[in-house]
This record gives sequence, structure tokens and C-alpha cells, in this order.
Amino acid sequence: MENVINVASYIAQRYFDTFGETIGEMKLHKLLYFTQRECFIQKNKPMFAEQFAAWRYGPVMTNIRSLYAHGLLNKSLSVAAQKEYATVFDFVFKQYAPKDAWSLSRLSHGECSWKRARHGLREEENGMTPLLLVDIRRDAAIARIRRMIIDRMNKVENV
Repeated sequence: MENVINVASYIAQRYFDTFGETIGEMKLHKLLYFTQRECFIQKNKPMFAEQFAAWRYGPVMTNIRSLYAHGLLNKSLSVAAQKEYATVFDFVFKQYAPKDAWSLSRLSHGECSWKRARHGLREEENGMTPLLLVDIRRDAAIARIRRMIIDRMNKVENV
């Protein structure tokens, strides 16, 4: 498994290289979440072991917050990891990176893993309950099925 700091650093650098601007912190957390979920979809395994906290605006990787604030997301993701996860990162950057942070927040609010970890919290609370990997795996399974249905519908329309 990869270190989440290396993954976050890679995402931040790739975002800058792609869009010519620094990624916002909220967007970074959401792209990390969707990267983790996409890794389950494509590789049937998590990319990193660290857990997200169920904050009010979606999943947050709390150990990334201070690194981001102090400009310390400057670690490297190995070339081997970049190759292994290229299709995961490519999908996330095509599908989610162009969206604004608030849209990504709303998307993450639809995830069962976030809803489950938020259970019992007030809307304005930042919960520290972790999003369980088993629940993110379930979200990935739902997303995989949704994609299969959409692909089949598109094939039927093109016949």
C-alpha cells in the first residue's frame, strides 16, 4: 500500500501541472476519497491504509490538513506506484478534478461510507468517526454496478 502523504502530494502536483493552479484543501480531500474508491473499483484493493474522518463537508484525511496548510505536500509517489495506479489517477482526474470543491462535497455526501460514519452527528459537527474501508469498498461496488448499467444503456441506444 502507498503512503497517503505521497498520494496527496502526487495529486496536488498533478493538479498544479494539469490546471496551472494550486489545489484547494477541500478539493484535495475529496480527490483523495474518490481515488481510494476508484482503486477499489479498478484494483479491488485500497491504495492507502489511512482512514478518512467524516467531517461535515465530506471525507477528510486529518493528517493531510496541517501538511497542506504548511505547504509540506512535497513527497514523491514512486514511479512504480504511478504506473500501477495510472488508470485510477487518470479516471479521477478526468471525472472529478474539473469539478469544483462544493460539487465534490455534495457527491461525497451521497456515499454510504460517509453517511454511515456521520450517523448520530449534528449537521454542523465535524465528526472524527472514521470511514471504514469496508464501507468504501461497498461504495465502490455500487459505483461499479452503476457504471455497468450506464454502459449497457449506452450500448442499447447505439444499436
